[in-house]
Amino acid sequence: MLLEKNKKVPLFVMILLILLILAGCGNRTPEISDTGVTRQDSEVYSFDKKETADTERIAEILNDIYEEAVNTPSGHSSMAYGDQEETNILGSPDILRRMVAGLGENGYVAVDGGNQIDMTQAEQALAFCRSVDEKERDELTIIVVMEMGIRQFDLKTEDGNVTIVRGYYQYDQNGSLQNRSTVSYPADFWQYTEEGYLIFGGSYVSDESYILTLSDTPEHTMLRILPLDEKCREYNRKYILPVGYEQNNLFLCNWSEDDFGDLDFYDLFDRFYPVMYSQPAPYMADENLGVGAVYQIPEELFENVIGAYFNMDYETLRSKTTYIPELAAYEYRPRGFHEAEYPDIAYPEVVNYRENEDGTVTLHVNAVYPGGNMSKEFSHTTVIRPFSEGSFQYVSNEIILPEGEHDIWWHSNRLTEEERETLFPKEVYGGA
Repeated sequence: MLLEKNKKVPLFVMILLILLILAGCGNRTPEISDTGVTRQDSEVYSFDKKETADTERIAEILNDIYEEAVNTPSGHSSMAYGDQEETNILGSPDILRRMVAGLGENGYVAVDGGNQIDMTQAEQALAFCRSVDEKERDELTIIVVMEMGIRQFDLKTEDGNVTIVRGYYQYDQNGSLQNRSTVSYPADFWQYTEEGYLIFGGSYVSDESYILTLSDTPEHTMLRILPLDEKCREYNRKYILPVGYEQNNLFLCNWSEDDFGDLDFYDLFDRFYPVMYSQPAPYMADENLGVGAVYQIPEELFENVIGAYFNMDYETLRSKTTYIPELAAYEYRPRGFHEAEYPDIAYPEVVNYRENEDGTVTLHVNAVYPGGNMSKEFSHTTVIRPFSEGSFQYVSNEIILPEGEHDIWWHSNRLTEEERETLFPKEVYGGA
């Protein structure tokens, strides 16, 4: 399903906003009151003593872990979500996991913001979902732990309808949780998916947003309730998440060691170079978008990076790239403006695996897209070949699209030579 993006704001709305600001009667940025409730929300929600006590209790549970994190020097970490296991920096998987576990031990339903850690007290969330289905009265609080604070969702249901109060709390300089915003809205979308995700959303009144868009502010949330096999999470952290679906097609097309298909090895060079050398690739786009940067990457460097992750001969690699024999180099152009991708994309989640007799591992992966309220936008099976020393190779990928029309709309291929010549005058790519 192709989603409509980048809606333009009507000109008269912008003029209206400017006039209101100049007149001094426009709605300013919401002020945070002593209770932490934004001005536009004060009519629909107010704090009571119970919630204040809950917030203080949550802060008390998290305080020691927070203090340890902010006072521990950060160590080196790679691109993978879970490769920071040995560091205690705030926002690292280890710290988030300990925070979620601490809340769970004290009876709270808790999960991390990236759905990479199993929800604690998940049976409470499942019971609430049953109450919604059976149109019973029920209440539930879910704490979502993030790097700089928490989100707290207070849910109530009656007659199959759900109302949500969402508070956002951020750590201040003293490590205390301070309320930055609180909104309340009825759920106009509620779904518990067969993949184990709870998805809900609605709209609330925000004066600033209404001036710009003439509509309420939408909000949607997607939380994994069902746990995942820890081995699935380990495989995901090590082999799938570091590459993901952004600016590469490793998991977005069919290929194998017998036929590498449409794999873009330039994008993969961009992904793997920082992992191998612990620094960004030096082949950057020109600061002037009107100038097309062109580089010649020494063959030894390019082939070492790609060869570390694929079992392929160099002749095959050279046939799928622009290789310059007289320079013993690969011609390389960084992605430019016309090759940019939309940032709101799906993330991969390994949901099953099979360890094969030949030493390879077949991973079954779902593409989870919170922006589209989809716990499985598409699936793919990826085969990897791990080695004893910790290195590995990608062996194949097979993408499984749902029935009907489907478009992985966020992905943009690099321009072909013909497309480049059509879009740009020859002098734009005059040389490195």
